[in-house]
Amino acid sequence: MECHLLADKPEYISQIAKWYNDEWGYISESIGESIDTGRSAEVLALKLADYLNRDTLPLIVLIIENDNLLGAAQLRFHEMDIYPDKEHWVGGVYIDKPYRGQGIATILINQIIKLAKRHGVSHLYLQTEDHSGGLYKQLGWKAIEQVNYHNVDVLVMEKSL
Repeated sequence: MECHLLADKPEYISQIAKWYNDEWGYISESIGESIDTGRSAEVLALKLADYLNRDTLPLIVLIIENDNLLGAAQLRFHEMDIYPDKEHWVGGVYIDKPYRGQGIATILINQIIKLAKRHGVSHLYLQTEDHSGGLYKQLGWKAIEQVNYHNVDVLVMEKSL
């Protein structure tokens, strides 16, 4: 297994967009009087172009084995607008279903932390639907609070780097 930046493997954008749509496409965001439908695979693929960076954020880390994409994770800005003071976030952590439970998410999270440190980030945040904290708690993340965000109950967590 090897970690790569999406910038070095842009051919995987459509797969990541499909994963994100399949996993989180049901979440709609109210914007004034309308609903944001920006979670279709096509729209997500366009948004992922913002992550084609090597030396600046946002970034996506991929884990690949034998040209097979196993998972992805993002290092991004301001994931939750209700926390304008919390700048750097881990998001979009997704492991393809056949590869879950094999430690791949841990590898991705550790790679994101390494990149964040390289970019001078001192605190990372994330949101998870697992209210126990799950893997993130095992990796030393601390719960901040549970909130309902875009009609989904999530646990917000923090890690000092």
